[in-house]
Amino acid sequence: MTSLSPQSSLSRIRIGSAPDSWGVWFPDDPQQVPWQRFLDEVAAAGYEWIELGPYGYLPKDPAVLAEETAKRGLKVSAGTVFTGLHHGPDVWEKTWAHVADNAVLAQAMGAKHLVVIPSFWRDDKTGQVLEPSELTVEQWRHLTHLTERLGREVRERYGLQIVVHPHADTHIDSEENVVRFLDGTDSSVVSLCLDTGHYAYCGGDSVKLIETYGERIGYLHLKQVDPEILADVRAKGTPFGPAVAQGVMCEPPKGVPELGPVLEAAQKLDVDLFAIVEQDMYPCEPDAPLPIAKRTRAFLRSCGA
Repeated sequence: MTSLSPQSSLSRIRIGSAPDSWGVWFPDDPQQVPWQRFLDEVAAAGYEWIELGPYGYLPKDPAVLAEETAKRGLKVSAGTVFTGLHHGPDVWEKTWAHVADNAVLAQAMGAKHLVVIPSFWRDDKTGQVLEPSELTVEQWRHLTHLTERLGREVRERYGLQIVVHPHADTHIDSEENVVRFLDGTDSSVVSLCLDTGHYAYCGGDSVKLIETYGERIGYLHLKQVDPEILADVRAKGTPFGPAVAQGVMCEPPKGVPELGPVLEAAQKLDVDLFAIVEQDMYPCEPDAPLPIAKRTRAFLRSCGA
């Protein structure tokens, strides 16, 4: 793998990490490390920025969370929500209640972004198919129109920018579907959280997307996939959760895409961007994340970040 020279400066890129890189997928799960340990270790690994992760994993009381992050020198870049807006207006109120809880906390913590992940068409733990993997024309219309509404209301009420996260086993996954989603939404209210690992998992080229739709890139998740494991996953149709357990998301710089060129392309946009490390590792041994996080941070420094 190549990287940028140590002299290269990615001055517009702000590096962080997230609970995901510590094997945290759920608000409460006995297989996950306690939130105190996550905060201790993410700071020890050399990161200053974090995401909130699944709502309820970190303290929901802003005063408590502000104290706990401040004493470790940490700041919050974004909250994360899951939505199923392709189901139409009937799900709006339920969706908004979930979004509002997250947005209140993110706003209180000084974050400026809300990462929006589409709902899964098959269960991420069991692989059970929940609905068709392709949307109808009407469902695409619901998805684009309601995402625009979400972007407007989140901005007006909480001052946050939504960044929609293409994700494996959702309806916004491949290059075709990502482009269809971008072309169908208003750029003034809907931006993209480009997750380099998920996009590669689904066959996309992150550098090409940045160069083509740069004005829509509002946030980055840095992640790599293991090509050999991915080939096996694709051949067998393995659901995303079991694929992660199989190790499909790997430690940089062992996988694809190369992160140096991705970061270079993002720097050329000449806008401030968060680039949050997210190595899916659920479940994982409690002692595994910290050494990986330290090595990953050192690698990104070698890229100029």
